[in-house]
Amino acid sequence: MDNTTRDLVILGGGLVGMTLALAAARQGITSHVIDRADPAELTAEGADGRASAISTASWNLFANIGLAPALEPLGCPIDAIAVTDQMKPGRLDFRPEPGEGSLGRMFANRDIRLALFEAARNEPNIAWHTAATVIDRDRGPHGVSATLADGRVLKGSLLVGAEGRQSPTREDAGFKLAQWDYHHRAMVTALYHEKPHDNVAWEIFYPAGPFALLPLLDENGRHRSALVWTVAEEDAKAWTGLSDRAFLAEVQKRVGPIFGTVELCAPRMSYPLSFQHTARIVEDRLALVGDAAHGMHPIAGQGLNLGLRDVGVLVEVLAEGMRLGLEPGDAQVLKRYEQWRSVDAVTVMAATDTITRLFGVPGKLPSLVRRAGMGAIQRTPALKKWFMDEARGMSGKLPALLQG
Repeated sequence: MDNTTRDLVILGGGLVGMTLALAAARQGITSHVIDRADPAELTAEGADGRASAISTASWNLFANIGLAPALEPLGCPIDAIAVTDQMKPGRLDFRPEPGEGSLGRMFANRDIRLALFEAARNEPNIAWHTAATVIDRDRGPHGVSATLADGRVLKGSLLVGAEGRQSPTREDAGFKLAQWDYHHRAMVTALYHEKPHDNVAWEIFYPAGPFALLPLLDENGRHRSALVWTVAEEDAKAWTGLSDRAFLAEVQKRVGPIFGTVELCAPRMSYPLSFQHTARIVEDRLALVGDAAHGMHPIAGQGLNLGLRDVGVLVEVLAEGMRLGLEPGDAQVLKRYEQWRSVDAVTVMAATDTITRLFGVPGKLPSLVRRAGMGAIQRTPALKKWFMDEARGMSGKLPALLQG
């Protein structure tokens, strides 16, 4: 176990934290990655049925840090997005022009974790500390440290909080959060279905909440899609308490004729939905990335992608600063990271929150109003293109790692 002083001390080895460590390693930047979880438990079969839409920019990041060979065979392209109000006339279609590529790729979270963890095990610039509990964090004028429950003290130049929404590092630093509860709950699983999905992602709005079907690769010759179904929190117990058979019957009603007969192919999970954002993402020798800095509703599928944009920018400013002789924890380096990320993060967060309030609040928006709004987008090419650029993650100023 490597206890030497390294450039970064990354608290949290999840999808964002480990991507940061690998991206930094490719630039010669060393790190300690500390995670409370046991990777074997995280990647066990059936432990996590969730899937993520990976934007074009995020895929570029994965490719640029060497993950493409492991991940490419496992991703399903999203060739189009269909948005509909209860399958009624007036469907909104987002489909790129020929030559523009897909709107992203769908991956099982487990597959991304396996690729990240395998790469981390073989990377000498990463010291990976698993099943480890941090009991103290210290940031001083000359460096940072994290003390583990077993007494080890891991030192570096910059502390990075990547522990997710409940980040204790963010809380210790006293960052203020803008936050509110949507009073929704997302029910998440994956489905086998009789008919092919043709690489189309569906967002179907029902009075009880949005119902999203996201294409996954076929498995053993069977067609698959991920399901993210949002319901009001006050009704959640009734929905989550259904037997698998009753749950599937309700899913079947909402899928209609699109996919034919459906079956469960992953565990059912659920979690409450909320918004949180901190305007400050840096402090003395501290930077936040991913959900530690901003957590959003899954309606636009941009939560993980926003965190991966954090990674691309942070690694670029760190590498440039170090080439100029600055250490990773230098205030100038961190100021540039915060300034670069602030506009993009606020734009994506605000857009997602607006979409959630207009379309994603169960039972709030009249059906006719929803369809009128969808029609307005369909008839406005510039607005439609903006939505597709956001889906790809290709808007704004992108760091080199997120470019193809």
